[in-house]
Amino acid sequence: MNTWFKKSFVLSAGLALILSGCGAKSDNTATNASQTEPNAAQAADKLNVVTTFYPMYEFTKQVAGDHANVTALIPAGAEPHDWEPSAKDMAQVKDADVFVYNGIVEGWAEQALSSASNDKRVVVEASKGLNLMEGTAEEEEGEEAHAEEGHDHDHVMDPHVWLNPVLAQKEVESIEAGLVAADPANKADYEKNADAYIAKLKELDTEFKTGLKDVKRKDFITQHAAFGYLAKQYGLTQVPIAGLSPEQEPTPDKLAGIIKFAKENNVKTIFFETLVDPKVAETVATEIGSKTDVLNPLEGLTDEDKQKNLDYLGVMKNNLEALKKALNE
Repeated sequence: MNTWFKKSFVLSAGLALILSGCGAKSDNTATNASQTEPNAAQAADKLNVVTTFYPMYEFTKQVAGDHANVTALIPAGAEPHDWEPSAKDMAQVKDADVFVYNGIVEGWAEQALSSASNDKRVVVEASKGLNLMEGTAEEEEGEEAHAEEGHDHDHVMDPHVWLNPVLAQKEVESIEAGLVAADPANKADYEKNADAYIAKLKELDTEFKTGLKDVKRKDFITQHAAFGYLAKQYGLTQVPIAGLSPEQEPTPDKLAGIIKFAKENNVKTIFFETLVDPKVAETVATEIGSKTDVLNPLEGLTDEDKQKNLDYLGVMKNNLEALKKALNE
């Protein structure tokens, strides 16, 4: 069973030694292929901002502008739900002026922040304060089984708020506040940058509202339950094959139920996603004689995404077009 949402890890003695020796700023080497390594003079003049995975990196970069060196810990193309930091990553966390994470996805984050302590660091949990939804029944059932094995059981909250353009605006505002707290001298620029990007997110929201308003059907089948917030925002119904974690595989009964639903409702497209093996979605599609298409949860950019110069806004617009096509079949 996947336990990405409440992992804990024990730092080794060697890691503790590495962290205790990190008094100076890290070299801020980017793990995201789209980032550029700053030189020493630039690093000295700018905030050192460490983010976790792609949406947090993109939102932060848009707000920070030229005032910060922004890096992403989780490499491009890596699936973030089960990623864990190395000793080098922990050193970056320790040396950050600002640390930005979504929350829930990064089950390691709180322990990492505690272990790699830094009294001057500003921490931004971008989803904090948002009205989060509970996970799917399948994920809850998995947790109950885990609890029966002697582990504590908590309700699983859905972390995928960044896929809702309205909630993404709230995350940008939280990031803006964190950057201002760390660097009040450049408050005006952070506010200006945040306002400009939020305006683009509002345009995206309008495009989704308009594009999905009059679709023929309101339900769509996707490989894992990443699109609950998006579906709720635009009056759709997500029918996930698996739960919140893309690694979770459906039970035979669940899979049979999805196939039955797809046949009864004449579903012609089964959505799969980047960064994850599409075999489950392909199995359903083969069984019902439908096609597959990509609905991207934006947990990381693929090499193909980068070659096409796609970013958050571009991928989300592709998602909109895929939904419009499938829901009008």
